[in-house]
Amino acid sequence: MLGVLVNALAIFAGGMIGLLLKKGIPQSMEKTVLAALGLCTLVIGIKGAFEGENTLVMILSLGIGSIIGSLLDIDGAMNRLGAAVERKLQKDGASGGIAEGFVNGTLLFCVGAMAVMGSLQAGLLGSYETLFAKSLLDMFAAMMLAVSLGVGVGLSAISVLLYEGVIALLAGTLDPLLTPTAIHEITCSGSVMVMAIGVNLVTGTKIKIANLLPGIILAPVLSWLFSLLPI
Repeated sequence: MLGVLVNALAIFAGGMIGLLLKKGIPQSMEKTVLAALGLCTLVIGIKGAFEGENTLVMILSLGIGSIIGSLLDIDGAMNRLGAAVERKLQKDGASGGIAEGFVNGTLLFCVGAMAVMGSLQAGLLGSYETLFAKSLLDMFAAMMLAVSLGVGVGLSAISVLLYEGVIALLAGTLDPLLTPTAIHEITCSGSVMVMAIGVNLVTGTKIKIANLLPGIILAPVLSWLFSLLPI
């Protein structure tokens, strides 16, 4: 669990440093920083989207996942949770947008092969090299993201701790299920969501990304089902 803890702490530290940097950035410059960050996020998402091996898995996982997410109103729940946390932090001068930063940070730091493979290596082999490398990358990403989206980015460390922690603790059970193909499909579907983050940052739209989250779970399941088909 050492690697998981280091990764979560790195994200939290990066988020807090980003908040300090935000105070020194003029408001006129903030829009330019936001656009630059959005474009970089788009590139990251596009690159990861090509990891998938079956386009139908991506389409179905995101399509069905969005229906499930909308019915459960995950985005609304996230916003209500963010509002509750924000009310508690108001006395400390925390800015708004906690839910947005939390959701975007969670997606950005949990999606990808490094999060899954690093956690499996930690749980199965006690090897933390991948998670340590990811921690360094995530810390700088959290710094930049927090400049635009605030304290919620640092709080996404909680999601990373739970996500990677569960994979590490259940590594022996999950290893046969999280095949290379399944990991590729998780990365692909998740990267499309990362692309949506970039679109939101660049254009100011409000795609309800949290409602797409069930697609992350559906991607490996659908990948396994497709592998059973005689084609």
